Amino acid sequence: MRKGRQYEDFSVGQVIEHHWGRSITAGDNALFSTATCNWNPMHLNAEFARAHGHHNFVVNPMLVLCTVVGLSVEDLSEAGGPFLGVDACTFHRPVYPNDTITARSTVVDMRESKSRKSTGIVTWHTEGHNQRDELVIDYRRTSLVAKRSP
Repeated sequence: MRKGRQYEDFSVGQVIEHHWGRSITAGDNALFSTATCNWNPMHLNAEFARAHGHHNFVVNPMLVLCTVVGLSVEDLSEAGGPFLGVDACTFHRPVYPNDTITARSTVVDMRESKSRKSTGIVTWHTEGHNQRDELVIDYRRTSLVAKRSP
């Protein structure tokens, strides 16, 4: 059974609330940071982070980005197609252990592919918020999306 949306399922201005949220734990952060060889003490040492004005260590921002992209996959790109990139990524505020992240995306651009007639190119502006509905991250993401019929 085919999953995910196709090019014709999107329209510029369409807002998609991604229905799952994700609480990021201290364990998630430690595993991600060490697996990616990010030894920045801000992400692994609570005392270091406190000495720099935080109440706890700060969750690795790349984990926040990966989490928000992951929350959006089911609604935006589960049907497959090449991921073309992320642009204009801004980390607005720190995420701390046990913060719950939610996401929503807005279709900002669509065009048919000139080289692949069976696909279109879709760009979304995605925002990630914490449990207090504070913006923690936003970015633009672009993917090649299959059409129903070329």
